[in-house]
Amino acid sequence: MDVELAEYDVLGSLAHAHALQAAGLLTKEQLRRVEKGLKTVGRELQSGKFAFADSDEDIHTAVERRLGELDADAAARLHTGRSRNDQVALDLRLYCRAAAGAIVEGLAFVVEALAAQARSHAAWPMPGYTHLQRAQPITVGHHLLAHAEPLLRDAGRVINAHEAAGELPLGAGALAGSTLPLDRMTAARELGFKRLTRNSVDAVSDRDFALDLAYACLSVGIHLSRLGEDVVLWASAEFGFVRLADEVATGSSLMPHKRNPDVAELLRGRSGRALGSLVALATVLKGLPLAYDRDLQEDKRALFDTVANCLECLEAAALLVSRLEFDRARLEAAVADPDLLATDTAERLVAAGRPFREAHLEVGRSVLEGSHEPPWVAARSLQMRDQEGAPHPRRVAQAAGRARRQAEGLRRWTKQISSG
Repeated sequence: MDVELAEYDVLGSLAHAHALQAAGLLTKEQLRRVEKGLKTVGRELQSGKFAFADSDEDIHTAVERRLGELDADAAARLHTGRSRNDQVALDLRLYCRAAAGAIVEGLAFVVEALAAQARSHAAWPMPGYTHLQRAQPITVGHHLLAHAEPLLRDAGRVINAHEAAGELPLGAGALAGSTLPLDRMTAARELGFKRLTRNSVDAVSDRDFALDLAYACLSVGIHLSRLGEDVVLWASAEFGFVRLADEVATGSSLMPHKRNPDVAELLRGRSGRALGSLVALATVLKGLPLAYDRDLQEDKRALFDTVANCLECLEAAALLVSRLEFDRARLEAAVADPDLLATDTAERLVAAGRPFREAHLEVGRSVLEGSHEPPWVAARSLQMRDQEGAPHPRRVAQAAGRARRQAEGLRRWTKQISSG
């Protein structure tokens, strides 16, 4: 199951070998032989030609066994000053940092799709809802950007998780370091770590960085679930705000007329996996004595699953958003409800000098009696909502551009960490 760590185990082992050589514990020739063997193992793993043995306890022992088959002396020297405890802690940190980069890139795709749709529909009025009841006029673009904002916050959480995994645990050994003069910074620089872990006991038992990433995945799942729910509602006959393209809808096995919002529904359902993974990981860590315990082997299944699930959901969400086709006629019919402008009427009375509570009561009574007449139409209402963060079409278009630029910034960050 932990074959997910194969790439990082080879990278970590190469960096450890270089640290051993820098500390005078490997000759240049011995280092050359270790490098040659590890690179061969890496190629076999990448190509799928690597043959696992029943005796392989995990990916770490599998790599070491195969290296021994290629060069027994190289394998015998490589594990100098290293324990599987700090080895797996390193591999998992490398995995989390790579996963964080992939998730941020996926978030950028979704935000870009939302921003593009928001820009195209910046001036399309629609009802805004509270308690799932029609409340006040907004625009389609404004509503879509309300889904982009939490995803941008999620990107910040994922970046923080990447930073949390940015300490090198290699050199902590089993829990007490080593009597050998290991050069930890050599390995750190090679692997892109800027900091070393400060306590060897904590280094091998810490999984907070994995919890951070799992929580970020849960947060992404929650926000994609809310996006999916809105699309499910909008696609229903009762709303009719969107038409679903073939790529994001399916038919019924029985009813010829059905177009089911399956992708949106699965975004809702998949969020449960993220919650389950976070609870599973937290439960593993709860109450463990320091330092390393075998329970920590169970951290990987939950972490790998939540990352894979998050990446799949982001890919599906980007497709879903990009394929949404809004029905302008249905939106205009819905936003023509005069009661959506009841607050506008009350605020007009306030602008004329009436106390708000008095105006609120008067307008509320007119709505109940069916005599409410708004002072303007929805389009005019939107034009008057000209504050930062409000649904004025010009503000929405500006916000869509800002979201697109933020997504571009996320892409630059992923390129930076992958090249760093």
